[in-house]
Amino acid sequence: MKYNELNAQANKSKKRVGRGISAGGGKTAGRGTKGQGSRTGKKLRASFQGGQRALVQAIPKNRGFKSKRVPAQVVYLDRLTDLQKDADNFTLFEVGLIATPFHAVKVIMRGELNKAIHLKTQGASKSVQAALVKAGGSFEKVPTPLPKSAKASAEADK
Repeated sequence: MKYNELNAQANKSKKRVGRGISAGGGKTAGRGTKGQGSRTGKKLRASFQGGQRALVQAIPKNRGFKSKRVPAQVVYLDRLTDLQKDADNFTLFEVGLIATPFHAVKVIMRGELNKAIHLKTQGASKSVQAALVKAGGSFEKVPTPLPKSAKASAEADK
């Protein structure tokens, strides 16, 4: 037999139960014997535990909303005075201002900036952008850098 000669149907018809013993789904029609589940009109919610207090009702509700997004790492403007001309995630990580270069970074206004710095991070407040331009620097919004996989770095070493 070949694949194109198969007589397979796209939609299988529903099994008709309760049509006699020889039909394969007779007598109890797949409902087992006796009890609440075997009777007609059985409409129990999924959490019903036979009259016992359901676990769903016993556990208190968590109110509010919890975001799964990782918040941006915050760097203050006055900490950038120690840096050279360019500042990106990796230079901020090397200096120790952020925990990891692979998360979003946002620079927030605090203090003054008296040196031109070209900042390349994921975010900066409007006041920081104005301070950078005033000092002769610039701000460029860049995407969060992704870590290189071990497989890619192993192939680069070869």
